[in-house]
Amino acid sequence: MSEARASESGFPIKGVYTAADLPPELDSRLGEPGRYPYARGVYPTMYTSRPWTMRQYAGFGTATESNARYHQLLKAGTMGLSVAFDLPTQMGYDSDDAIAHGEVGKVGVAIDSIEDMRLLFDGIPLDKVSTSMTINAPGSVLLLLYQLVAEENGLSGSALNGTIQNDILKEYIARGTYIFPPKPSLRLVADTFAYCRKEVPKWNTISISGYHMAEAGATPAQEIAFTLANGVEYVRAALAAGLAVDDFAPRLSFFFVARTTLLEEVAKFRAARRIWARLLRDDFGAKDPKSMMLRFHTQTAGVQLTAQQPEVNLVRVAIQGLAAVLGGTQSLHTNSFDEAIALPTEKAARLALRTQQVLAYETDLTATVDPFAGSYVVEAMTAEIEAAVNDLMDRVFDHGSAVDAIEAGFQKREIEQSAYRFAQQIDAGERVVVGLNRFQIDTEEPYEPLRVDPTIEATQAERLARLRAERDGDAVARALAELRAAAEGDENVLYPMKEALRARATVGEVCGTLRQVWGTYRPSDRF
Repeated sequence: MSEARASESGFPIKGVYTAADLPPELDSRLGEPGRYPYARGVYPTMYTSRPWTMRQYAGFGTATESNARYHQLLKAGTMGLSVAFDLPTQMGYDSDDAIAHGEVGKVGVAIDSIEDMRLLFDGIPLDKVSTSMTINAPGSVLLLLYQLVAEENGLSGSALNGTIQNDILKEYIARGTYIFPPKPSLRLVADTFAYCRKEVPKWNTISISGYHMAEAGATPAQEIAFTLANGVEYVRAALAAGLAVDDFAPRLSFFFVARTTLLEEVAKFRAARRIWARLLRDDFGAKDPKSMMLRFHTQTAGVQLTAQQPEVNLVRVAIQGLAAVLGGTQSLHTNSFDEAIALPTEKAARLALRTQQVLAYETDLTATVDPFAGSYVVEAMTAEIEAAVNDLMDRVFDHGSAVDAIEAGFQKREIEQSAYRFAQQIDAGERVVVGLNRFQIDTEEPYEPLRVDPTIEATQAERLARLRAERDGDAVARALAELRAAAEGDENVLYPMKEALRARATVGEVCGTLRQVWGTYRPSDRF
């Protein structure tokens, strides 16, 4: 028999699995769908009563352009919006800041103030659409802008449903769009938990993300281990701020990748649910079953898309979406086939959505709950990944906490080593990437990507100048002073932050006020 192939997490994949490979006490490991330990899914009926939420991640250029794309996606049948912000917004800078030059509207939409947020959601019923916002360091700022726009449309916070990513720890590990040092960043996360419990009760206050670590090169086991370790850190921060676990844990959510290695991905999702349920029940004393449910959004693997023969990405995305659905995701974004080249065109975004609709409505995936339950190979892989994740989490906590491990560079170093091994395997031809290192073609077909208007930066700067000239400058100054006082003390900063934004303070001014108090994180800092 040929040598066993290794999984991405490092354990061997056997050529044949039998009942002897099943983990002991399988019935108790599985449980029932919608019941502890949630291996079979967090809801009893899963997709048999309704499919997962179909989201499409979109945002580019100005708020007006992105609004037009959102209307197109809603017309095409998407169930939820997922907002991409440009880098200046993600870093808490206004579009006319010198540091923002050349980046305005490039990888997402530019949002500088409540006026941009009004345009972004113009004509969209915010009480009927679930909105996810991929924003971290200034996550609370964008949430408050969203709430203010909803209030202008007569909607209370209790009518809103959605998610802010708000996961700052993974930024220090893999992505880099941090602003403040970890301690005040964790305070801001805890303040957001408390604020939303009272003011926006159906909002998911954090989406603890493994996706970006996976994109940086993390294996499936690393993705889950480091994400859940960060989740533990957020739970500890909220408890230290005086919140009870069952008051905030039901609104925690997660964000994972789905790769083309379908069997391992399905096992990964099942293992993650089991581990999180045990942690919340046994380590933190959660009593509410909703506190123990690992609810997650999935995005297909952008890092696996190729610029070579980009149409092949349609096949990859379909397989990755299938893995997410078989793994029990609560919502899904399928990447457009052209994203390795540029921002997706309207047609490519529509095809990505159609991929989900085919899975939901033309297959029998939604006819039964957890079709892989009891599978020799999937149950064996679930046990393998669970063991690997538990070992990695122990290594994280050997440093004291996830933050201590971040400071020591542990997670980043482990991910970089995995990424290097993966790249070596591709270069050596040991890992096949169709169109890249095997099955190439001599000439690529021409492709016309979506191009962002280069005048956006000037347009945003003009809008900001007009905003500052028309608003009540004294009212803005008073509101920012109150925000500064809250940041220097221990009151919840979201309340004065909301009033500053209502007075038409900009995202950059709000984040700049917090920078003055809390400082700016540098990778060489100790915390």
